[in-house]
Parts: sequence; structure tokens; C-alpha cells
Amino acid sequence: MSPPDLRPEPLTRKAFAPFGEVIETQGAASYPINEGTTERFHDLAAIDVAADDGRTLVNIFRGQARDFPCQITMMERHPLGSQAFIPLDRRPYLVVVAATPSRPGIDDLYAFFATGDQGVNYRKGIWHHPLLCMDKTSDFLVIDRGGAGQNLEEIWFDKGCRLVPDP
Repeated sequence: MSPPDLRPEPLTRKAFAPFGEVIETQGAASYPINEGTTERFHDLAAIDVAADDGRTLVNIFRGQARDFPCQITMMERHPLGSQAFIPLDRRPYLVVVAATPSRPGIDDLYAFFATGDQGVNYRKGIWHHPLLCMDKTSDFLVIDRGGAGQNLEEIWFDKGCRLVPDP
């Protein structure tokens, strides 16, 4: 018997809260700065990189478009720091996560559909799938941790599951 298909739900702050923060302006507190010419949306995510004298890295990741449905066969996590992804091209993408401190199984996975106006910040130690760009190559501003220590763990499933974005 094959595992059930994984179908994404809309990305909301409430649904994503066990995994980290949704980074978006919609519904976020803001205030004017720079003589009223700029709106500041303040403190949208808890960036956590301080473990073992870590430092903040600002990167651009270029993710290749995936063919869907696709097989989810692996997950990764960063035990020493959070990792934030903010889309630069305003294209939708998919997010797959698991909120378990131990090795996740297929039944532990959750999938979300992110609009091109939403970023995500994975909390330190949250299992997640690498970038899942939907229709075109897409660039993301990525804020994560640099420094000493092993900050990447990867696992592979014996049997993966299909990620199916369409109803």
C-alpha cells in the first residue's frame, strides 16, 4: 500500500505557528518612518542564529521549478539556527514541514501553499523540505546561520509520498 498523497493547505500564521513564522505584511503591525514616506512592518520573524557564536548570513538562493506531483523523499533541519526564506520574484511556492524533535515519518508531514507575498522562517530544529518552486526558477532572500558547528541534518524516507498541489 502506498502512502497517501500530501496536499497543501493555505499558508496562514495560525497553521504555520508550530513550525515558525509567516513573513508577510498582511495583518502585520506597522508604523510610518522616514518623515512618513515609508511604512515599517516591524519584527516579522524571530531570527535565531546565536548558538555556538553563530552569525547572521544573508544569501540569495535560486530554486529550480519542480514538476508536480513530485516525490517527497527527504527532509532537512538546522539544529543551530533558524532559516528564513523570502521570495524575491513574488511567485508562489510550496512548503513541507514536520514538527517532531525526532526523525519524522511520512505521517508527520504538513504541506502549505505560500503566495509570492509570503515568506517563512523555520524555527531552529524544524524539519523541512528544500525549496519547492512551482512554475519557474525563483530567487529567495535567505537569512540563516553561519559559524562553527554542524548545522545541517538530512534524512531520507524508505518510501516517500507524492506532493500534489492541485485539488
